[in-house]
Amino acid sequence: MATVQLTRRAFTSLAGAGLFVFFRGEFVRAQEPAQLPTRQSGPTDFNAYLKIGEDGRVTCLVGKVELGQGAMTSLAQSLAEELDVALDSVDVIMGDTDLCPYDMGTFGSMCTPILVPAVRRAGAEARAVLLQMAGERLNAPVERLRVRAGVVSDSANTAASVSYGRLVEGKHIERHLANVAVKPVKAFQVIGQSPRRKDGLDKITGQAKYAGDQILPGMLHACILRPPAHGAKLRSVDTSAAEKIKGVRVVKDADLIAVLHEHRDVAAEALTKVKAEFEPHAALPDDQTIFDHLQKTGQPRTMAQSGSLAEGQQLASGGVVEQTYFHDYGAHSPMETHSATAAIENGKVTVWASSQAPFGVKNEVARALGLPADQVRIISRYVGGGFGGKSEAAQAVEAARLARITAKPVQVVYSREEEFFFDRFRPAAVTKIRAGVTSAGKIALWDTQVWGAGEREARPFYEVPHLLMASVGGWQGGNPPGFHPFNVGPWRAPSVNSNTFARESHIDVLAAKAGIDPLEFRLNNLTHARLRRVLETAARYFGWKAGRAPSRRGVGIACGVYSNTCNATMAEVAVNRTTGSVQVKRVVMALDAGVILNPDGLRQQAEGCIMMGLGYALTEEVRFRGGEVLTRNFDSYQLPRFSAMPQMEIVLVDNPETAALGCGEPPIITMGAVVANAIYDAVGARVPHLPMTPERVQAALRRV
Repeated sequence: MATVQLTRRAFTSLAGAGLFVFFRGEFVRAQEPAQLPTRQSGPTDFNAYLKIGEDGRVTCLVGKVELGQGAMTSLAQSLAEELDVALDSVDVIMGDTDLCPYDMGTFGSMCTPILVPAVRRAGAEARAVLLQMAGERLNAPVERLRVRAGVVSDSANTAASVSYGRLVEGKHIERHLANVAVKPVKAFQVIGQSPRRKDGLDKITGQAKYAGDQILPGMLHACILRPPAHGAKLRSVDTSAAEKIKGVRVVKDADLIAVLHEHRDVAAEALTKVKAEFEPHAALPDDQTIFDHLQKTGQPRTMAQSGSLAEGQQLASGGVVEQTYFHDYGAHSPMETHSATAAIENGKVTVWASSQAPFGVKNEVARALGLPADQVRIISRYVGGGFGGKSEAAQAVEAARLARITAKPVQVVYSREEEFFFDRFRPAAVTKIRAGVTSAGKIALWDTQVWGAGEREARPFYEVPHLLMASVGGWQGGNPPGFHPFNVGPWRAPSVNSNTFARESHIDVLAAKAGIDPLEFRLNNLTHARLRRVLETAARYFGWKAGRAPSRRGVGIACGVYSNTCNATMAEVAVNRTTGSVQVKRVVMALDAGVILNPDGLRQQAEGCIMMGLGYALTEEVRFRGGEVLTRNFDSYQLPRFSAMPQMEIVLVDNPETAALGCGEPPIITMGAVVANAIYDAVGARVPHLPMTPERVQAALRRV
């Protein structure tokens, strides 16, 4: 990620926010990192995260965005808790690079473990400073003061009180205090509750504004010429027919060829009139040959090693089993396609962008236009789903380039076909596991080779004395030349879905080989205390009955760890032997995410992950031929339907000793494996390939 140079700025109001907040240069300077930003570094000055208005309303300012994950609400709760103000008095502004402190991006389930503590520290220090100020105003020692709903009063003289608003008067707070402690868990009043979501009313009433809703006077809609396949090069282009349409403007700027009109449908029609010839790319793999291609193109390198595989094999008197697992490319398919609206006024570029990383987009736009960073503002407050697919924002650069050329505001909204074509897909993956067990049911050796997925969580958390883990390629880069036929990137819990599917499937294979109940086998090889606890909790709520698989009941287990959040999932499925279709009937998921900020919010995240997880488990796969993406809409890329939804029970395991952890991604990681294990338990056929389509289930049944 490129570094960001933040400069002094002053704004008198928040455009379009419906809320006036006054800033001084000193306040904005508080946003500037003391050193070049690292993974998630941010300012230490509490003024960067909060502003108290004269009316006592508090504004929480954060560089992350609201993707539907509920961060707007949990962050407001965190600030209200530490400041001792009413939650309803806290407004939240997110993802505005001119108003909010630097943030690397909204991904990796990092909002809760990294940003929430920063916001809490800011609130705690601000409260301590305000108490000092109130003591001076009321002529009372700080120890005697109490705060309720943003009003400080003297416990010895209840008539003496002063509000935060009167103390601050909308100004920057100059005073600071060091080493101010945040509240202990037992003192929480707001954290741990499930209030109405801050973004809820806007979204259910249609008032929420996304990048594509930003309509500006004189704005042009742009439709851009795209190649038919990745790697294709433009030979020639004829735009004369498009130019004859009234009101259409054609822009040719190096690699960017666009038709623009004040009405999007006219621009789209004009684009069909553009005649272009492309030179196809050299032969590339297709969706039928990709797994062989990955294994031929890259050689896994050792990432972790312990003991001796040869010694482990001697110990594996209970048998050694080798299996290869596959995972197809997956699309992010958010409901809101990549969108951006750009405007230039007095030399300053403002872009409303659907992006998970507005500060990164700021740098991209500045670099593309040759401008200093302080001449670019990115606003990315509400984003209609991302799942890792909106970590970059090429559409924002396109809109900004076109706005500069046309001297008018320009909007670029990807069609659904463009969204699929330009997606940075979850990489296809091959995982080979060779493992064995002792006669006592202990794992003796574990040999893993991973192509494509990446190495995160590929190393088992089970106790294995003799282990070798090797990996090549992944979503984060380091792919050999020609490894993938198109761009790949992070997809909700990157690497971990593929690696959990392979690991937890193989754990069940070993349990069956040893003739041991899958739950008992896991517990017999697991010393991870928190994971043992969630496994036992899930079993209790699910009503797990011990037995050797396949029991013909159609039940399965999978567990995993992501971002230090522990997940144990159990599921019940029904398999139609004739059609190969799978219906997931029930899912019980136990989660240990440390201190729970918002129970309903966490359950919503988990339920959403279960739903999305059913997609990658059963239906979602990208078809392609060379660089040509054949899957271009929802008629060929099947998301889970309402009819596919199981009964869901989310169990939150209380763990106040562990700091609050992220839960936007950890609940999804077990879904492929738990469904695969339940299918095996139902029909005795293992499907080692995600998604487990009816055709693949039927093929597995034929093999049995």
